[in-house]
Amino acid sequence: MRKWILWAGYTLICCYGCAGFLDEAPRDQLPEEDAYDTPANIYLNTVATLYNYVGGYEDSQGLQGTCRGVYDLNTLTTDEALLPTRGGDWYDGGLWQGLFLHDWGVNNDVIAASWEYLYKVIVLSNKSIERLTELQNRKDAPAELKNYVAEVRAFRAMYYYYLLDMFGRVPLVLSSSTPMKDVNQSEREDVFKFIVNELQAALPYLNEAHSNQKGEYYGRMTRPVACFLLAKLFLNVEIYTDNDWTDGSRPSGKTYRVKIGSQTLNAWQAVQAYCDSIRGMGYQLSSRMADNFVVYNEPSEENIFTIPMDKHALQNQMQYLFRSRHYNHGKAYGLSGENGTSATVETLRTFGYDTDSVDHRFEDSFFAGTVLDPNGNPVKLDDGSTLEYLPWAIRLDVSAQPYEKSAGARMKKYEVDLKSTKDGKLSDNDIVLFRYADVLLMKSEAKIRNGEDGTTELNEVRQRSGMYPRPATLHNILEERKLELVWEGWRRQDMIRFGTYTQAYTDRPQLEGESSGYTTVFPIPAKVLSLNPRLSQNPGYEK
Repeated sequence: MRKWILWAGYTLICCYGCAGFLDEAPRDQLPEEDAYDTPANIYLNTVATLYNYVGGYEDSQGLQGTCRGVYDLNTLTTDEALLPTRGGDWYDGGLWQGLFLHDWGVNNDVIAASWEYLYKVIVLSNKSIERLTELQNRKDAPAELKNYVAEVRAFRAMYYYYLLDMFGRVPLVLSSSTPMKDVNQSEREDVFKFIVNELQAALPYLNEAHSNQKGEYYGRMTRPVACFLLAKLFLNVEIYTDNDWTDGSRPSGKTYRVKIGSQTLNAWQAVQAYCDSIRGMGYQLSSRMADNFVVYNEPSEENIFTIPMDKHALQNQMQYLFRSRHYNHGKAYGLSGENGTSATVETLRTFGYDTDSVDHRFEDSFFAGTVLDPNGNPVKLDDGSTLEYLPWAIRLDVSAQPYEKSAGARMKKYEVDLKSTKDGKLSDNDIVLFRYADVLLMKSEAKIRNGEDGTTELNEVRQRSGMYPRPATLHNILEERKLELVWEGWRRQDMIRFGTYTQAYTDRPQLEGESSGYTTVFPIPAKVLSLNPRLSQNPGYEK
């Protein structure tokens, strides 16, 4: 199956262009007698090609790996990390400062590009479902088609999950031929219910394979991936079923009811049920957290869903190490760097940096202090002095400061692939989207919110990293999620769920009116609203 995906990556990844919100048409097609003559070719030309879009090689494309897209909106708008202005570097018209300050406006290019990317993949998924449905109506339709349809429905549901999380009230577009003028906006709760129903309906037809591992299901939507998404959905149920997130009240996860099999559960019990299902499919913590991010990390028994990376066969890029490290740091590896992304002061405090009780995971997550080359020698600056990252010097703007180019602890979570290409952006570490440590933390949190004890799950994660046990409180779980999942794109969602996203922190004052919670969703892009008067702007952005 991986050969199919790689072939698709070479021949079809450029067959689609983002011409608009709902304008996704194939520019090149194989003859039908060749494209759909066998189950294998049907899969290749209706399902496998979709996976080319999970990663990316251009800005705003892919769920992770590229810049100015989904990952940046979920990371650089939080208290986890920032891209500081360094003199003439990283100002970019105020883009990065605006994201960190939540002052992004309704014409923000990153927000608009992320919206377009997510809907592009949804429309392509709709095309695939429509074609598979046509093929199912043939008298000689292969039995495998029902599984293919389920896989695409679950895949499409994942993209709606990201839209739900980031934009709240979004159109449910279920046809590839819906005219823009006929698109209607759905309430957030309705989008939530649609995603849940799609994933639950697909589950029986999805294989239990670990899709992070090489084989027929490598990189695909499998049952564990769908269960992970369902756990996330119910963990955030009080956010995702709230149609007015600016009125100061939320629905209750304890009273929300969902049927799973023969049981009727509340949302927190549903989270636990799906987490238990994942555990039952053979996932476990790796012996070290860092093992999940090494070069050739496919054997991991912890990673659940990843973006396949292969510097020789795929174009998917991983730019975050490259973007973070100093130019000379990259040069010491025979690569390059952009001297950008850094940990915030809040992140340093959470990790206990520079104290006797620093979390052991700091060393695996950040470059700080004297920078060494692969041979253990100090990296030198152009003037011959030693490169030293200064974590506590970080601010939103460090221009004209003596530490302008060296302020901030830098990203280290992925092992550097010394044989990577394209300045280090093409490597062989698969990008980790979902992993089992998060499952344990979700279960711990769900237990606490349901009035139970989540200490066992919390400390299973902590013990793996050699950290002392802690009681499972909501405060400790929020901290643990940063300690364990830093750089993995979860911080915005976590802060919103815990009610801290709109609060002030170092270099980020609370915006006027932000206490209402309006910035917990991004604005519907202005150019999208201009195309359809039926769509309305999210609360707080109407001006």
